[in-house]
Formats: sequence, C-alpha cells, structure tokens
Amino acid sequence: MKHESHPQIVKRLKRANGHLTSVIAMIESGRKCVDLAQQLHAVECAITNAKRALIHDHIDHCLAEGIAPGEPVSQAALEEFRQLAKYL
Repeated sequence: MKHESHPQIVKRLKRANGHLTSVIAMIESGRKCVDLAQQLHAVECAITNAKRALIHDHIDHCLAEGIAPGEPVSQAALEEFRQLAKYL
C-alpha cells in the first residue's frame, strides 16, 4: 500500500544511496578513515531516519485504522505493533 510519506522516504533512501556510493569511491581512492567514518555515519543516519518515518507512518495510518476509539485493541493490531517495535 502506497502512502503519502513514501515519496519522501524514497528521497531519503536515494540520499543514503548517494552517500554509500561516495563512501565506496572514497575507499577505492584511499581516503582517510576519519572521512570514511563520517560518510558512513551519514549513510546510517539517512537509513535510520527513513526507517523511522516509514514505521511512524504505518503506525499513524495503517495501525490506527485498525483501532476504533472506545473499542478494545484487537489482537491483530497488537501483534502488528509488536512486529514493528523490534525495528524501532
């Protein structure tokens, strides 16, 4: 299911991909380890932010739809949240 946030998440992942491509080129050209570590940190942050945005969007839109106000939370909704929580 495509969500409104997906294009922004794709942008984040493309940015991470660009950073990763740069890191590979930097390694191949013999750049300093400090520079490599900095760029790898940027890749890691970009992916973490994309993952967080995806999970929060899913909680806000998909999971919330399965929970009606005033009604008990369904077992399916709880299980889905448990599955998501391991990626937070």
